[in-house]
Amino acid sequence: MLHSAPPLEVGASSTGHHRCLLRDVGGHGALLPADSSRLYGDDAATTKFLLERILRGSGIPPLPYSSSSSSSSAAAVHAEQREDPEVSASRFVPKSQVHGDDTSEASGAGAAPATALYRPVESAASSPASFSADAEPAERGDSAPPASGFVASAQHRGDGTSEPRGSGTPTATELHGPLESTACPPVSGLADILGSDARILIVANRLPVTAKRNEENSWDLDVSPGGLVSALQGVTRVQMMWVGWPGVSVPDKKDQMLITDKLKEKRCIPVFLDEEVVDQYYSGYCNNILWPLFHYMGLPQDYKFKKAKDFKSQLEAYEKANQMFANTVDSIYEEGDIVWCHDYHLMMLPRFLKRIHSNMKVGWFLHTPFPSSELYRALPNRQDLLEAVLESDLIGFHTYDYARHFVSACTSLLGLESYLEGVEFNGRIVKIEAFPIGIDCSKFKQALELPGVKEKMDEFRRIFADRKVMLGVDRFDMIKGLLQKVLAFEKYLEENMDMKEKVVLLQIAVPTRSEVPEYQKLASQVHELVARVNGRFGTLRTTPIHHLDQSLDFQTLCALYAVTDVALVTSLRDGMNLVSYEYVACQELNKGVLILSEFAGAAQSLGAGAIVVNPWNVEEVAKSIKDALAMSADKREEWHKHNYKLVSAHSAQGWAEDYVCELHNTGRATKALLQTKQPSVALPIEKAASRYGQSRNRLLILGFNETLTEQVQSLERGATVQTENMKLKLNPELKGPLKTLCSNENTTVIVVSGYGKEVLDENFKEFKMWLSAENGMFLRHTGEQWIATTTEYLDIGCSDSVKKLIKYFTTRTPNSYQEQRETSFVWNYKYADGFGRNQAKDMLRHLGAYSSSNRTADVIEGRRSIEVRPVGVTKGNAVTEIIEELGCKEKITTPIDYVLCIGHFLAKDEDVYTLPYFATQPESKRKAKGQTNRKSIEFDLKAENYFPCTVGRERSLAKYKLEGTSRVVSLLGHLAQMLSSSEEAVDTVEHDGSQL
Repeated sequence: MLHSAPPLEVGASSTGHHRCLLRDVGGHGALLPADSSRLYGDDAATTKFLLERILRGSGIPPLPYSSSSSSSSAAAVHAEQREDPEVSASRFVPKSQVHGDDTSEASGAGAAPATALYRPVESAASSPASFSADAEPAERGDSAPPASGFVASAQHRGDGTSEPRGSGTPTATELHGPLESTACPPVSGLADILGSDARILIVANRLPVTAKRNEENSWDLDVSPGGLVSALQGVTRVQMMWVGWPGVSVPDKKDQMLITDKLKEKRCIPVFLDEEVVDQYYSGYCNNILWPLFHYMGLPQDYKFKKAKDFKSQLEAYEKANQMFANTVDSIYEEGDIVWCHDYHLMMLPRFLKRIHSNMKVGWFLHTPFPSSELYRALPNRQDLLEAVLESDLIGFHTYDYARHFVSACTSLLGLESYLEGVEFNGRIVKIEAFPIGIDCSKFKQALELPGVKEKMDEFRRIFADRKVMLGVDRFDMIKGLLQKVLAFEKYLEENMDMKEKVVLLQIAVPTRSEVPEYQKLASQVHELVARVNGRFGTLRTTPIHHLDQSLDFQTLCALYAVTDVALVTSLRDGMNLVSYEYVACQELNKGVLILSEFAGAAQSLGAGAIVVNPWNVEEVAKSIKDALAMSADKREEWHKHNYKLVSAHSAQGWAEDYVCELHNTGRATKALLQTKQPSVALPIEKAASRYGQSRNRLLILGFNETLTEQVQSLERGATVQTENMKLKLNPELKGPLKTLCSNENTTVIVVSGYGKEVLDENFKEFKMWLSAENGMFLRHTGEQWIATTTEYLDIGCSDSVKKLIKYFTTRTPNSYQEQRETSFVWNYKYADGFGRNQAKDMLRHLGAYSSSNRTADVIEGRRSIEVRPVGVTKGNAVTEIIEELGCKEKITTPIDYVLCIGHFLAKDEDVYTLPYFATQPESKRKAKGQTNRKSIEFDLKAENYFPCTVGRERSLAKYKLEGTSRVVSLLGHLAQMLSSSEEAVDTVEHDGSQL
């Protein structure tokens, strides 16, 4: 995870795909283009901060702007295994039961989420709910119940064995019982972190069980196979409850109560959705709008809406369903519970939950891809959906790409500020992390030892004797790239005719949404293409493609995985695709080769041990098939060793524990982050003036723009902006107080500004003070020449390109203008209307790629401006240079015991508030850092004599704030008055003394 990244290493495949893989040994890697100029693309503004987090805590030298932080991981906690704490069933009785309207039973629950890949078999090694091949984790929970699913029983223990009922045996309420295999998972360490009484509320669209009416007109609970169920079944010693739809519409209130009582025995709480809501919310908004968009299929061109089922009605149903989920959670919520919301079905849920309980710990995890911001912005309610999700305390994704896309959408569509840890929203840092999911590798390993599986393996070896076996396991879905896979195999056979009787492609395509016309069309196309290939390249002895429109039981699938030479995954877009993990888990003996689509999330973890391909490039995939079949045993051994180590070490249980642990710690981590931007309190002007009068030697650091400047009225609509008229002028009311303060020999005044030398010369030529122009690139004292602080980065690279870009946007944005600077570029849209902010977002996307590939420049976003300046240039560094210059020239010999630092500074320049000189400790002295050949200034600064103050900002590193320049006038007026009073008192004493 990003929060506890293991050491990184750089790996690359030698198979010719034009990418390198920056990954960590924990599997939390990021697939990045080898060409750095292509690294950032349209989402450049957020790629840099995510890349920082990949490098965090690693052995790779950090980038110049890198910062590090880490938090504990649940995986590091090991404790002795013990029984789950006994929990009274009454603990889970809802405060108010929520029921849907009286309607008839809804149709099945299949949608983009698929039917189960596995049919349950009588096996002691696994349950049918444990695995569900290539479906994305949350999608598996939405899959239709298996045709031969078994009835859940309350007499199963958490370890999967039966437990006799006796008088001393508590009622079994563990949800895990019928959902686990007999394989004992590693001991969960969450109880030691959360506490034995902690509860985790898992909120997903579907419950892990489906209510089904039996022949006696009663209700049974069939297990719903799902990756999420499998992932969470290993989290033991912590009380978990599930909230979700039971998979059927139940119009009768008595039936609802009966189902509720049965589900409570399994720690499940139902949300009863009526048929109309299910149709509009689930089949409509979720699967007709969000699912295609998130999988890069875009919005339906005709929206596929009937008059009674338009976008508005589907969105209203989506909001209604999310509110019903929130009400159900509220009915069982207890203080201290952790609420974990899952997937795109419940993006509104965090907002509704926070409205009910503002202190509720809420996490949200997306199991599908999150599209690039350019694609996501097509969604009509794009902003509202983002803001609802941002009410969460922790937002999780499977890969760094998805997290980067989400952050980019937040910054570009909502104008939020991003940090290494996430984005700032409503005065808090919302953490955004990547948590790649895994599988329980031990279950597959144990299955391969079963006699039945070994017999199937021997049978398959006889059937495919003397032939190389390629395997594809997919849902019959638009995003799985089935057509592309068959086309690539056809291309391979065309170019390698000698292999047509030596290789076979076995494709398992699990039917899903077969009633949808688009899926029927896809099936027809795939079947026609398979028939064409078999007709062209088949012989009387062999058939090149064995295509099965059916699911396989777990043992059969494990046997196929084990004997396969090449696994072919050609997903056009996949959240993770755990088929690749399952294949690796079963290949310990065979050492087969994995061909993996770069558009599957698994490529970011397994890419270094696989041939990563673009499934749209048929020629590339065909060549990869040839390379895979001809790969040497040593290379296959090396690649498999890498991937097997990763798959076996990072399980689904570890994924769940890491997320919950991080969510548990989010509150403390967020508080630590917000220490850098706490709400400032009003500056006590009289106290500041009083302390100023009592001090012996003072340092005043003043900003210029919006601090010392006069108020400038906004331009009238249609007015023309002239750069000359935009030059700032010193507020006339400040000239008197400044002259008084600058004339005092025990007061050193420094004005720091981003503006150029000419502007500062014009406004401060009559004052005795230090000036810092262009954020510290140039310094001077009154009567002296300007000096450049450094010559290394005076000329930032690619400046002509930046000039052209700023000119382009200035020309096309009314009332915007470019400020003239010598070593930096500033585009100001302060007087532009809302169009200016939209233009700024576009400019930032272009400049983000520039700054990321150019180590000599930083791109800085202001409130209504964008600046490109030399890297490392800040107002804090400027003040440091002046302090060292003063020490070198021995301008100050008395220790400084009073500091006032005030200004309307950008976040990057707020380092001026935290310079080491200003570290306050009672009765301590701190010497300025400088070269040994310089005489340092001494500071004798107590906490009550340091006044860091921001102007016009609500959150800042500064402790204090002033509302605007009028308050600055009052402050400096009080200081000058205090100084004049002190001098008059001294004159009076001296005068009285002369009369004695």
